[in-house]
Amino acid sequence: MLLKGGMSKLLALVVISIMLIQLIKPLGWPGLRRRSDFWKLALLAMAAISITAVLGHWG
Repeated sequence: MLLKGGMSKLLALVVISIMLIQLIKPLGWPGLRRRSDFWKLALLAMAAISITAVLGHWG
């Protein structure tokens, strides 16, 4: 079992890694075709981390 907050940290590391890859070489996914689209990943990351934090407090 992950430590409390571990899932949020893991998710943050994964999303930051994907953002760095997007800046170096665009992924080519729909909506992520240019290097400047990495901000969309940041919004997705904030939403996902918020959801895991809320679910962690309920459980």
